Amino acid sequence: MKGAVHLSVKLLDANTINKIAAGEVVERPASVVKELVENAIDAQATRIAVEIQNGGKSYIKVSDNGIGMNREDASLAIRAHATSKLSSASDLQLVTTLGFRGEALPTIAAVSKFSLWTRREGDELGTLVRLTGGHDQLVEAQGCALGTTVLVEDLFFNTPARKKFLKQSASESSKINEYLTKLALSRPSIAFKLINGNKLVLSTPGSGQLIECVESIYGHEITASMMMIEFQDRNDKNFRINGLVSRPNIVKSYRTCQTFIVNGRVIGNRMISKAVEEAYISLVPKGSYPLVVMSIELSPMLLDFNVHPQKAEVRFEDDGEIYRAVRHAVSQALERRQSALTVEPEDELPPPEPPSTEPPSTDKTSSVEPPPIEESPIETPPIEPPSTDPLSIEPPSIEEPLIEEPPPIESEPTVEEAPKVETQEELLFEERTEPKKITPIGQVALCYIVAKGDDGLYLVDQHAAHERIIFDRLSGYTDGIPAQQLLIPQPIDFDENERRVVEDNLELFHRLGFTLERGGDGNYRLIEVPVDVLDSDATGLLREILSSLPTVDNAFGDDDQHRKVLAKNIREACLAMTACRAAIKAGQELNFRQMQMLLDELLKTKFPFTCPHGRPTIISFDENKLATMFKRKGF
Repeated sequence: MKGAVHLSVKLLDANTINKIAAGEVVERPASVVKELVENAIDAQATRIAVEIQNGGKSYIKVSDNGIGMNREDASLAIRAHATSKLSSASDLQLVTTLGFRGEALPTIAAVSKFSLWTRREGDELGTLVRLTGGHDQLVEAQGCALGTTVLVEDLFFNTPARKKFLKQSASESSKINEYLTKLALSRPSIAFKLINGNKLVLSTPGSGQLIECVESIYGHEITASMMMIEFQDRNDKNFRINGLVSRPNIVKSYRTCQTFIVNGRVIGNRMISKAVEEAYISLVPKGSYPLVVMSIELSPMLLDFNVHPQKAEVRFEDDGEIYRAVRHAVSQALERRQSALTVEPEDELPPPEPPSTEPPSTDKTSSVEPPPIEESPIETPPIEPPSTDPLSIEPPSIEEPLIEEPPPIESEPTVEEAPKVETQEELLFEERTEPKKITPIGQVALCYIVAKGDDGLYLVDQHAAHERIIFDRLSGYTDGIPAQQLLIPQPIDFDENERRVVEDNLELFHRLGFTLERGGDGNYRLIEVPVDVLDSDATGLLREILSSLPTVDNAFGDDDQHRKVLAKNIREACLAMTACRAAIKAGQELNFRQMQMLLDELLKTKFPFTCPHGRPTIISFDENKLATMFKRKGF
């Protein structure tokens, strides 16, 4: 063929191969820190110090007090695919170390000015290995501290295309802090330290107690709100889940606050994160994520880490089993947090009075008790506890091991202790013990109830509070929610996905008060709605319920458990939307008796501090907080 170009196949040289591999293993400075710290953990270090300058782009130093290497091992360590953690392919099925590919050191050395000092216990001298861009290797004896220290300078100096895509120093520093925080949470028995530009930004005690590690990172206030997770499979003694999750009142707007650890390795897994979100449905707002530190332990034969060069992903043999176990473990912790409330029985909450025709004043707060009203309250059925998760497995008794304080790293850099970096916690409300009785003082903006208790001041969102009351009342119906028939059935056109959900759950929708029948055109007609829903709102409400359903990945299969999860989602979305439509609205004036009944009923609910959509219902101010706000002392 005229003009054809013959392309010959060539074998790439080692340096080019390493630079290509560096694009997968060494994505940014945080990747370097992650790989070096994981090597230090594998080397049995009990203290690890990381120093960075300019976001790690110009300077990264990782020091550990691990077992170190001799001269021969140090020379081999910077060669591609040289590792002490595998001897054959069969070892991949049982790998327990964080590193095993033998790619990290050579690929880091290929794109930086690289130096390594290492010494084993008992050796008089250590070994220095130095390379520049993977070339000009120098190996010589040199005095150094026990363990290993790696210095990486001028990262990506010989790959300018990669270097120009790095973020600003603050962004790269933040990513390093995030990686090291997660690694520290995965190893509470190791003392970690991060120094950024001579400022100490992270320091963990290495005591072996997870709660102390969490407190050193997030602070005492956040730690006090954490709940323990404990789960063990009855059939598989090697399968257990433990850790800490925050109460629903403390959330962040991003998922990086969630740390998932599988067999000691920090991983990112959307399925596990989704299972946690499922457990918090109706407790936190959409787009908000609780703090999670979760460790999953199971047989190495049931998972595979050999998926990606960075080993940040894991493939489970049975995703559905892991999903259900995580959801159950977190749900169990949330159920345990609620202690029984001892509230004296009161009259049921009457319907709110219609708003006054007179224009309201701007400030509705009042301290004068009005005369009692004589309208008869509407009776509401007693609230029965919602059914618990069918998966019931007793948690094991787990005791944290006592680990002695490790010796200091000999070459640890000396810097002044800087204050712990404050994290931006988005606190919906301060964690408090549920009050036994609070008394209304008045209304503000016809939206918030001002109340007092023995321990301080309370602000209550009347709409959100009534939502929670109605949601719990509707959840208590075991034989189905009372429905009313529409005078004129309303036709509804569903798309393909909505139609499938409706067809598979017609009986469930009927029990929730929505009765649908198939029309001749293949769509449906709505003929009954819950008694709390206005006819004009019925069609829109049903569409809102379908659009708000949390998705459940079809990868979990179409088995009974999958259908139970979907049914639970439909039920909670339906009850939450119905409660929202039927609740007292903002701008509706309440008298004192109505406010008191609303507060009393709220305190009887299972989760009085959040509405079914996860928004806060109560904000509290104790005496100390009030004193602080007014700059007073003595409390």
